[in-house]
Amino acid sequence: MIAAALVGVFGVAGALLRFGVDSWFAHHSSIRSVRTDGRGALHWPWATLLVNVAGCFIIGLSHGVTARLGLGTEWQLGLATGLAGGLTTFSSWTTATIRLLSEARFGSAVLNIAVNLVLGFIAAAAGIALAG
Repeated sequence: MIAAALVGVFGVAGALLRFGVDSWFAHHSSIRSVRTDGRGALHWPWATLLVNVAGCFIIGLSHGVTARLGLGTEWQLGLATGLAGGLTTFSSWTTATIRLLSEARFGSAVLNIAVNLVLGFIAAAAGIALAG
């Protein structure tokens, strides 16, 4: 029961944090733009990259920190499943990649896949190392 409540509370926090990141990038469109091609700005999914990498770090960190602080598994679930789960987005990442492909931006699509995977692994490893 406590685990479910923590997942719910942290999940709401993660979702609101993601909304905030998305909103910030939406209001700073010059940061989202990678170049202009005469038809308008071409956007890079920076917000999705940021929240996914942050989520990987949070999950990595949560595994060690909760154990070191003597917190139960319900807290680890709250942070990893709730906070990181509410923050991150696989569906937006795949949709952004499909959008890049549909715009014939094949290099950008491959780069989006590679950057998310590489930075995600690095962030998770950094979280685990920091917690250890």
